[in-house]
Amino acid sequence: MSQPQPTLPASLDDDWSARRADARRNHEKIITSALEVFAERGLAATVPEVARRAGVGKATVYRSFATKADLIEAVAEYQLRWMEHRIAQALAEPDAYQALTTLMGDLAERLAGDRVLAEIVPASFEARNRNLLTEIEALVNAAREQGSLRPEVTVKDFQILFGGYSRQLVAMEIRDPAVWRRYSELLLKALST
Repeated sequence: MSQPQPTLPASLDDDWSARRADARRNHEKIITSALEVFAERGLAATVPEVARRAGVGKATVYRSFATKADLIEAVAEYQLRWMEHRIAQALAEPDAYQALTTLMGDLAERLAGDRVLAEIVPASFEARNRNLLTEIEALVNAAREQGSLRPEVTVKDFQILFGGYSRQLVAMEIRDPAVWRRYSELLLKALST
């Protein structure tokens, strides 16, 4: 016959629940701060910077994320989910060219202020990036079939041209969203009919 399991006194149980709630709040503060710090500084950001921004100690960050790489992966995951959601919205639009135009502008604007997308996401989650590229390809194909893009345009054209101006603007440390949108518009004009 098994022994009955002891139960914690209510005060200890409440204290444990409060600590778990506190840990959850700290985790959320860390993620929010990491998104901000990595957006501003890219891979040069440090765990102590994230901890300071979150108002917690480095040890608290390391309890949630054992390494800086784990923290970067969490930030990249958040960005990928944003991209997946944004691309799904574009695919649901009836006018593929207008959806592509809006999507490219939104991506450009996000990249202008977010070094995570520019530095981390392209190098991470290779299989998911291929899926995102396949979805963008469907949008490019639909825009081409509706006659809005030149017949020879492919998703690789977008990938190379968008990637090229993005890397150059990052290297030049240009963060003005209007500049990024301008290059997105120029890219679309160059590929449109």
